Amino acid sequence: MCIAHCSEITTRNFCRFSTMGSLLFVILVQTQRNHTQTRRKLLETEQKMNKKFPILESERVILRQFVDSDLESVFKGLSHPDIIKYYGISFDSLEATKEQMIWFADLEKNENGIWWAVCSKDDGRFLGAGGLNDLSKENKKAEIGFWLLPENWGKGFMTETMPLIFNYAFDSIGLHRIEGFVETENVNCKKALAKLKFNLEGTMQDCEVKNGEFISLDIYSKIANK
Repeated sequence: MCIAHCSEITTRNFCRFSTMGSLLFVILVQTQRNHTQTRRKLLETEQKMNKKFPILESERVILRQFVDSDLESVFKGLSHPDIIKYYGISFDSLEATKEQMIWFADLEKNENGIWWAVCSKDDGRFLGAGGLNDLSKENKKAEIGFWLLPENWGKGFMTETMPLIFNYAFDSIGLHRIEGFVETENVNCKKALAKLKFNLEGTMQDCEVKNGEFISLDIYSKIANK
């Protein structure tokens, strides 16, 4: 009787453990399946992002998407006196520069422009930034912008990089017109645009206030297939 009782308990417990083991196995399998599906979705999202953002290359430079680690380089550029002298935006701290990083991301998100980090093809060194903003799909036009860290000036990087940007605008986005607004006193930039065959359309006299003084802007344009 004692043996039978013990046998009955043993059988009952075995059934219970067997059922729990099966349930645990199902839970483990389901958890693994969910993890695999999540991982697959993350990979698909990552692949879509990588495919979505265009990487442009020339002989010496590569234009890539901005990443968080570019913050210090962007701050270095947009706080440098020689750059902001003719540039409409400047920052006085890394924290404040995060606003510019958000702006880069929002251009892509809102599809009203795209800016690239311009880097050396040899060693990946950050050289500057350039891209398109105020993009109008309806009017098939956008404004082009560009800046280089001073140590990279006079090396032909601007004339090598700008065609990558406006050719992408014409060939991939389907734009018809690229506009550039340059402070009238920014002689070096105007020379570079002339070399790239941008057309000087005119000057907007005293159209903006900068540092408490009126400045004039020269309007340059480049038309597709011209």
